[in-house]
Amino acid sequence: MSITLITPVWNNADTIGHCLRSIAEQTVPCQHILVDGISTDGTLEVIQQHPGPNTLVISEPDQGMYDAINKGLKHATGDIVGVLNADDYYPTDDVLQLVIKTFADPTVEVSYGDLLYVDREDTDKVIRTWKSGEYSRERFYSGWMPPHPTFFIRRSLYEQHGGYRLDLGSAADYELMLRMLLKHNANAAYIPRVLVHMRNEGMSNASLTNRIKANRFDRQAWRVNGIKPRPWTLIAKPLGKLGQWITRS
Repeated sequence: MSITLITPVWNNADTIGHCLRSIAEQTVPCQHILVDGISTDGTLEVIQQHPGPNTLVISEPDQGMYDAINKGLKHATGDIVGVLNADDYYPTDDVLQLVIKTFADPTVEVSYGDLLYVDREDTDKVIRTWKSGEYSRERFYSGWMPPHPTFFIRRSLYEQHGGYRLDLGSAADYELMLRMLLKHNANAAYIPRVLVHMRNEGMSNASLTNRIKANRFDRQAWRVNGIKPRPWTLIAKPLGKLGQWITRS
């Protein structure tokens, strides 16, 4: 069983080295596809300093991170596919080993775990913890979603059901998880470990304006899948995001 990791990157010279080192330290080898949107800050030079035995670098204009991930999917050869953003990194060397162990069960189609938000400069400083918990369909109706950087999926599901929809903006990852888990009933396994450290808040959380726009995309994510949310579903999700802001540690 093999893994492909896709890293969308654009002007991340200050963090991409950390991301690459965390992948190189894994006890399980992987195919790593970096999709660069024509960086101008020396990102490609940093990437060249960390050559991997099975690394593919694509550098060309794109329409954002989800377009970059879709480009990576076209070149993926692993049985399992994960996405690790250029600002993120694996905190331990056994993350991919845990994923492989989870997918050794042939009924598992998707896995995910927990995530820590860390300070951008001092990564030893934890801002807050995103604890996912066990999956149930009902939790999606309560505003739940797993952290996307911890989300691993069998490549065959992408081949059957498609990649990321670029028309849904910051909700492209939310829509994909809704589509796979709720619409197509993919069997999900929770790994009760922190799998990823994330430096930034994510583009949908950058401001109140972005959060309002993200909520509109969230509504569309349900609509395009022909699934009707509960009246409180799309209130619960942004309130959960607001709660994360309030409960910083």
